[in-house]
Amino acid sequence: MDGIVMRAVAWLLVAFAAVGMSACAIDQGFAIQMGIVALAAFIAAFYAMRRVGNPAIAADGSLPAPRDRYDDEVIRWGVIATVFWAIVGLLVGVVIASQLAFPLLNLHSEYTTFGRLRPLHTSAVIFAFGGNALIATSYYVVQRTCRARLAFPWLARFVFWGYQLFIVLAATGYLLGITEGREYAEPEWYVDIWLTIVWVSYLAVYVGTIVRRSEPHIYVANWFYLGFIITVAMLHLVNNMTVPVSFFGSKSYSAFAGVQDALTQWWYGHNAVGFFLTAGFLGMMYYFVPKQAERPIYSYRLSIIHFWSLIFLYIWAGPHHLHYTALPDWAQTLGEVFSVMLWMPSWGGMINGLMTLNGAWDKIRTDPIIRMMVFALAFYGMATFEGPMMSIKEVNSLSHYTDWTIGHVHSAALGWNGMITFGALYYMTPRLWGRTRLYSLRMVNWHFWCATLGIVLYASSMWVAGIMQGLMWREYGSDGYLVYSFAEVVQAMHPYYLIRTTGGLLYLTGALIMAWNIWMTIAGKLRDEAPMSSPAFDPARDRPLQHVPAE
Repeated sequence: MDGIVMRAVAWLLVAFAAVGMSACAIDQGFAIQMGIVALAAFIAAFYAMRRVGNPAIAADGSLPAPRDRYDDEVIRWGVIATVFWAIVGLLVGVVIASQLAFPLLNLHSEYTTFGRLRPLHTSAVIFAFGGNALIATSYYVVQRTCRARLAFPWLARFVFWGYQLFIVLAATGYLLGITEGREYAEPEWYVDIWLTIVWVSYLAVYVGTIVRRSEPHIYVANWFYLGFIITVAMLHLVNNMTVPVSFFGSKSYSAFAGVQDALTQWWYGHNAVGFFLTAGFLGMMYYFVPKQAERPIYSYRLSIIHFWSLIFLYIWAGPHHLHYTALPDWAQTLGEVFSVMLWMPSWGGMINGLMTLNGAWDKIRTDPIIRMMVFALAFYGMATFEGPMMSIKEVNSLSHYTDWTIGHVHSAALGWNGMITFGALYYMTPRLWGRTRLYSLRMVNWHFWCATLGIVLYASSMWVAGIMQGLMWREYGSDGYLVYSFAEVVQAMHPYYLIRTTGGLLYLTGALIMAWNIWMTIAGKLRDEAPMSSPAFDPARDRPLQHVPAE
């Protein structure tokens, strides 16, 4: 119980410190953010004090659980949080897509402008939806592949709730105009410090569980998860080296300047994609695809080659975001070369995942969950071909700063990250809550087709719009002047923005179907429906032609 009391006291100290910083704040946004921290700390202290003296509470502050069962409580929270933040992130995405088509939807308010909602959308989808999915699935996978319960149960719970606080602080900061102005790294210095504490705790839980394993072999999915956790920590620390103007204010300035600052930012930005949105989700793929397909991974040796190739190559590819800038040409070329080289290991991983279904291809027809996973792998392959192609300078001269890049990013995020996560959630939910099956496989099928049609509409419209945009920008007349004004290019984009919004709405509709399906599964409901398989062929029922004698 002493540990619980110590934690309650620590949370109270944090709460009072946050109240003091809020009172001394030099800007309103910082005062509001410190108020949120204080409220969260008071809630944590209150919750801890309620557990003092409870004989049912273990010495480490966690609820007792059978030692022969995995610690799945925090994973269940993670599943719910993942679904919730998916809906929030996609909803905001539909709103800002609508704002591009209909600017009046900015509502003449500073809090609802595209400039503030756009980072809210990207962070909600990448860090809230994607981050919770990675934490939940990594906790699920590491326990089952290591045959060990989570190390430090109270720390695992701190990671979950601390990460939710990070999301809330980042989101409210964007709406209040508090931002470093660095893509995918917008949260200010005090939020960065908090995330560092949470992330180091996450690493401790994950490594501690691996150290305690009873299975001698470390399965390849754990290598991908571990690579993602360690590399993201390094990226976060270097890119967020800032100097606060005041410890009682939100504003800070980067420790780097000029082209060095730009290179550091895109070293981080590209590798956030490479390790947060790729390596972590590959860990997900290497566990859940074989489990759902009921087949071993096609080539374990290829998975190891995939891992080490990705680790070595990805970290060098960031400069391709800075083609035709003040970055030295040799650095741009270095990024281009490593980006093109990335195509090979990426497709090796895609082929490895797809070939895992060797001998079970019929499952694509009968199992909508495995269909989602196969679709995710297909989009992983597509995105990892398109990315290296767009890093080639001649192609980049057309694609850069256009909506082609937006189409590329969203085809990967919605097709690869979204679909593999949905498949993992559908796999885990019945098992985590002890249900015989999902509430409805037919609803999974509806989700799949809504999401698929949404991705096709979104990505194809942005590909076409982006290429058109790039060509219009570079069109010169015989007199040497630009043929099209900026306003004319924007006007030409309008139909494609409408298609994009429609695609986003369809994808959001699929996510809402998933939320209902998972909620009903948790509630223990089963929908009465026909099985998702075709009946055996019966020649007698195939409406044979009647024999007609020749005249």
